Amino acid sequence: MINEWHDFFVVTGGAAAALTGLIFVGVSLNLTKILSFTSLPNRALLSLVLLLNILITSILFLIPAQTNLILGTEVLIIGITLYAVIIRLDISNYKSTPEKYKKQYRMHIFVDQFAGLPYLLCGLAILYWGEKGIYMIVPGILFSFFKAAFDAWVLLIEINR
Repeated sequence: MINEWHDFFVVTGGAAAALTGLIFVGVSLNLTKILSFTSLPNRALLSLVLLLNILITSILFLIPAQTNLILGTEVLIIGITLYAVIIRLDISNYKSTPEKYKKQYRMHIFVDQFAGLPYLLCGLAILYWGEKGIYMIVPGILFSFFKAAFDAWVLLIEINR
């Protein structure tokens, strides 16, 4: 069954690498403007973390002949690490967000949670149910792409308006 996922993880890994490059370009071109906002550097970092997480996870899923125990443990460790980083960055950003924008920033927190939690769930699901648990990773990857693409748009386009 894991072989059926090969193309999916090749595509997601490649797309994550390309979008990671786009974030780096956006940050490089607009570094002064990004640094003038208290929360934008952390948003850029969070987007990079989400994309690098997709890349690393895709690589791990492409390693041949892994047992469910090894793969589930790897994904669970990545999920715990990712979730800790998301929580830390979101709390930091929320605290530094002006009061009038806090309600709007809660939506970012909501999307971040949907990007990070599936990795934890996927790791646990693979450990308990085997390869069927791989399906749990799909929402995490989709929400990670969505959040990173949205933040890339802000870092490249919206910041210059």
